[in-house]
Amino acid sequence: MLYSHRGFCFLLIAAIISFSFYPDPSKADPVGLVTGPKTGTYIAMGRDIAELAKSQKIDVEVKDSSGSIDNIKRITSGEKASIGIVQSDVLGFLSRSQNPESIKIAQKMRMIFPLHNEEIHVLARKEIASFSDLNGKRVIVGTEGSGNMLTSVNLFSLMGIVPDKMFKVEPTKGIVAVLNNEADAIIFVGGKPVRMFKNMEELTGLKDGPDAGKLDQVHFLPLNDPRLLKEYAASTITGYDYNYVKEPVPTIAVTAILMAYDFSPQDNKYRKNQCENITQLSRLIRSNMDQLQSKGHPKWKEVNLNTSVGFWEKDKCAWSEAALKPLNSEHSLEKDLISIVRNRASNAEQKSVLPSAPVVAQPVPPTAPIPPMAPAR
Repeated sequence: MLYSHRGFCFLLIAAIISFSFYPDPSKADPVGLVTGPKTGTYIAMGRDIAELAKSQKIDVEVKDSSGSIDNIKRITSGEKASIGIVQSDVLGFLSRSQNPESIKIAQKMRMIFPLHNEEIHVLARKEIASFSDLNGKRVIVGTEGSGNMLTSVNLFSLMGIVPDKMFKVEPTKGIVAVLNNEADAIIFVGGKPVRMFKNMEELTGLKDGPDAGKLDQVHFLPLNDPRLLKEYAASTITGYDYNYVKEPVPTIAVTAILMAYDFSPQDNKYRKNQCENITQLSRLIRSNMDQLQSKGHPKWKEVNLNTSVGFWEKDKCAWSEAALKPLNSEHSLEKDLISIVRNRASNAEQKSVLPSAPVVAQPVPPTAPIPPMAPAR
């Protein structure tokens, strides 16, 4: 299935997202965390957060999803999913929408923490030299509701590109279509090296058979236009990532964002509880980054919690004065007092004037006179 222009895609994605945030405050308040597909990076990192949260008795319910668009829809719906992991460009996409509800959603989205970067790969036929050349071409943008589709439409919007056809095709099939010249390019978002592009190394040097020479007919397009760098981080695809890349290719990357609905107007019990949970959860993550990086998903090693990301506004619950305190810092005074008391008690025992051995009372000889008592005065 395909779309003839990006405008229809904006309307389609906006229609997928609904805005009706009316959770029932009478129910229990676990922290609902929407992530991604069951075998993906997002859900694995979500499970790491939930496991860590158990130590502070914070109930985090990790939920799988079909991607960033699905996550936004669920966070802004009646479902109790207050935080999620999304691609950073979802905010710019919604902000540029012509749909008032999408703009309203964008205004309520906040960043708890930035996570890892995911590179944008644009594999194209060799006759296409730049991203602008995709105007009027056949482009595979990813399945409906996926982050790939959102990113593809966002890039076209930023660059003023209108492809002739945008195919909704599963990525591995999309690569085959480009190799067979059934499509001109595929856009895919994923942390390098991406396995399916890595698997293309098997085509290197083929001299015979139906796939011989196909790898020589495609390449990764450079993405370094200043319009893109306003919203995306700069990155590079190199031969270290894929051995058929002969020269470094500049590209851009989206940042995975741990985000929340804005609960800072604590005007009901549910919002207040969720804000408190986010405050505690953010403190917990800050205080245990070493544990997450050593025992959690490998992508935790790339995380810098203090990085600024594009237009994202930091969540007030996650970046409040209380949230920035090291975990258990409020108990430090009590611990200091206990330590002082113990040290003083120890010193007192060492300096005691009491004899080390018990004194045995000596009996008074029976012949000794008992001195008279002094008269009372």
